[in-house]
Amino acid sequence: MDDFLAKVREFEIRIRKAVNSQLKGNFRSVFKGSGLEFADLRPYQYGDDVRAIDWNVSSKGHGAFVKVFREEKDQTVFFVVDVSASQQVGTYQRSKLDTTKEVCGALALSALHEASHVGLYCFSDQKEQYLKPANTLKQGYQLVTALGKLQPESLRTNVAEALLFTLNVLKRRSLVFVLSDFIDEGYEHNLKALARKHDLVVIHFYEPREVNLPRLGIIPVYDNETRRTVWLNTSSAQFRKALHEQFAQSRTRLERLCRQYDADYVPLNAQADFVPTLAELFRARKHRGRK
Repeated sequence: MDDFLAKVREFEIRIRKAVNSQLKGNFRSVFKGSGLEFADLRPYQYGDDVRAIDWNVSSKGHGAFVKVFREEKDQTVFFVVDVSASQQVGTYQRSKLDTTKEVCGALALSALHEASHVGLYCFSDQKEQYLKPANTLKQGYQLVTALGKLQPESLRTNVAEALLFTLNVLKRRSLVFVLSDFIDEGYEHNLKALARKHDLVVIHFYEPREVNLPRLGIIPVYDNETRRTVWLNTSSAQFRKALHEQFAQSRTRLERLCRQYDADYVPLNAQADFVPTLAELFRARKHRGRK
């Protein structure tokens, strides 16, 4: 646990330094609130937008009044994290899930450092861990500790249900990170709904050997989610090509869906250094004016 905490803190510092070196202004803009909240009422003045009139107050006979809004100074940053068995694929030293936890922990600490409210939902095909959004140091420690100690109860995946839970629990526009390998089906409708309602960042984790399988002959492969062993002929060029094309099509479909609904799509190699990729994500968001 101490090693995990140290790693997460190191990554958080590296991300902050990398972003600050690329952006003019401080890191706060990455997690700054993007919506508007009601502030006050004032008498209607010539030229005001009639759509801003509060008709309930105006109907009381004291004149017309318009609503005044102000920009939210902070916002909720919510992490939706896939901890199903397919995320445990990787090397002995590092799995997709290890990288997922480190990315989530580092981003959560960064968000809390900028006074954002941070929440967490870890899922398989059920709720594995939920932390209601808060902006205290205690929340940061609880979140990182929960990630480090989490032992999922279920092996299976249900991305659609996790997205539906997020839609139901977040009442105002938030910055939502979905971290998963997206080895599932039927989640597209809920992903679209989440992108319409919130500022969505999709982080798609993959293991290099899932994309380019090496020639190892005929080997047994154990499926963590179905608990079945199948034999694969990795010497077959046709099989390796089909596997690569399947991943490429899935990635293209997810990326196209995100682009269509103005969500950020970030593919991450679970065995690579993720700090430069995340720094580039925030640089791109800043330059697009997405607060």
